[in-house]
Amino acid sequence: MFIGHFTEQPWQDDTTGLMGTQTTDLSISNELYDPKIGHALYNRYLDEKLYAEEMGFDGLMLNEHHSTPFCMQGVTNIEASILARQTKTAKIVILGNILPIWDDPLFLAEQLAMIDMISGGRLVSGFVRGGGRESVSHNSPPTANRERFEEAHDFIIKTWTDPGPFRWEGKHYHYRYVNPWAKPLQQPHPQIWIPSTVSVETIKWSAEHRYPLVLLATKLGPTKDAFDMYQKFAAESGYESGTQHVSYLWKVHVDETDEKAEEVGRKYLSGVSNPFLSGNEGMVNPALMALPGHTSRTSKKIAASQFGPKGRFGVNRRTFDDQVADNTILTGTPDTVIPKIRNILETLRPGSVFFWDGDGAMTHDDQMRSLRLMGEEVLPAVREMGKELELFGPFDIDPMTNEPYIEPALASAD
Repeated sequence: MFIGHFTEQPWQDDTTGLMGTQTTDLSISNELYDPKIGHALYNRYLDEKLYAEEMGFDGLMLNEHHSTPFCMQGVTNIEASILARQTKTAKIVILGNILPIWDDPLFLAEQLAMIDMISGGRLVSGFVRGGGRESVSHNSPPTANRERFEEAHDFIIKTWTDPGPFRWEGKHYHYRYVNPWAKPLQQPHPQIWIPSTVSVETIKWSAEHRYPLVLLATKLGPTKDAFDMYQKFAAESGYESGTQHVSYLWKVHVDETDEKAEEVGRKYLSGVSNPFLSGNEGMVNPALMALPGHTSRTSKKIAASQFGPKGRFGVNRRTFDDQVADNTILTGTPDTVIPKIRNILETLRPGSVFFWDGDGAMTHDDQMRSLRLMGEEVLPAVREMGKELELFGPFDIDPMTNEPYIEPALASAD
């Protein structure tokens, strides 16, 4: 089993009034930004990632969003580059680079290859289509979002696997000369994982490519449906999917007492508004949710049936107690959290899990206490559950071959 750590790395301050308010996505001016606070927060979150590795997490998940305070990682490859040098064993899991906003995917292919080499072959390269805010922020045409995603993906794979120089003449990208000197350490290329929030097209595309699917903080019922859908599409593609092909991220905070864990857990909902954090979504911007051509009618219909009339968000601002009741937030001591985690594992059977912690209004001390207790008690117990339930991760069984995974030759190099 593979166990990772994640946080959105949100903006936090005591002066702007953004904390705990219900703002609208892309409505906040960067006039409020204070680089001194940014300096402290960036370094705080890096320190937490280093400690997560020390506590035994297998992977450090990074993501990016743009023009918003709920995620400070506007350029996730920068932090991935730092962690490539500063960490030793943890996989660097980028979920993910937003392909449609890249006008030069060759530059991205070179960046990722360098991260993989510097880390000793520890990169997991996730790719995403991005949401409405990314299309707007980077002037990327929403009607071409999926086309640009798929073409950029195909181009990057070719740069990593085919000898150059070669020419590329696609619909959206054109290169007279492709011959990057930087190529990944992992051969033929780093594992590619695809995060999603129950998009039928994304599930199908991931299964067809045998890429692990990562469901992001979705309710258990829709998540199980998505995993079953992946299995069906895999069978149609001629192979049997396994636990190595599915992963789940959800909110887990561990503390010294159940009362303290609940007190801190409620901070998930009291930070800056985050459209991906149930209970703290803010005011949904309808323009961003309905960009022409960005989301298919099929996926909109599925989202509405599984999450409610407001699509992915369901009933806006779901309470903390509601999320505890349906197990999308787990809080407690190690003794009380471990059985709840087992319930998730038995229900969904993912080969990989990510614990989303240290978010909202949680402090550095809140996160460090949780990471320590996870390392001391939770992670060892979850690993034993994984063995008992035969939950094999993508670094136990290679998702591309369904054979035992082989580490790259220089994975332990300094």
